Amino acid sequence: MRRLATASLLTLALLPAIALAALKPGAAAPAFTAPAYLAGKPFTFDLKAALAKGPVVLYFFPAAFTPGCNAEAAAFSQAIDKFKAQGASVVGVTAGNTERLAEFSKDTEKCAGKFPVAADDGAKIAKSYDATMMMKPDLSSRTSYLIGKDGRIVAEFDSMNPNQHVKQMLDALAALQAKPAQR
Repeated sequence: MRRLATASLLTLALLPAIALAALKPGAAAPAFTAPAYLAGKPFTFDLKAALAKGPVVLYFFPAAFTPGCNAEAAAFSQAIDKFKAQGASVVGVTAGNTERLAEFSKDTEKCAGKFPVAADDGAKIAKSYDATMMMKPDLSSRTSYLIGKDGRIVAEFDSMNPNQHVKQMLDALAALQAKPAQR
């Protein structure tokens, strides 16, 4: 009985940390630049410059070339035309396997060269977005954000399951498009 009570208290103590893990809508999105790759070609990704062109879907993923991250990248790649049709760009950011991002960015079954992926060595960017794994804070969690042109978080979705991130961000983008002042 004592173990059950201790486990229950521990679970309750962790719930607020889990619920507050991501930046919430209305918060300012931390600006950043990072080494990135698009179709294997290196460049410096600049969030501020990307936002000047329209909303940005920023998704964090734990590590390139892992099953869930491969599936998520493929899903964003397959939906990229839907994001572009609504004036949004997509960028993936990871602290894991960054030495393989050039290869990951051009892999025909992953990004397929359709959107950039940026290296976040030390998970500094992820930490500024409260998007790190609780048990492995040197890796980003699987957290997606829609950032409006004004630099504010419009929507966030935090789930280690890679299957809903694209749908959540497309739905948030559609809702944003209904509010022209925030585009």
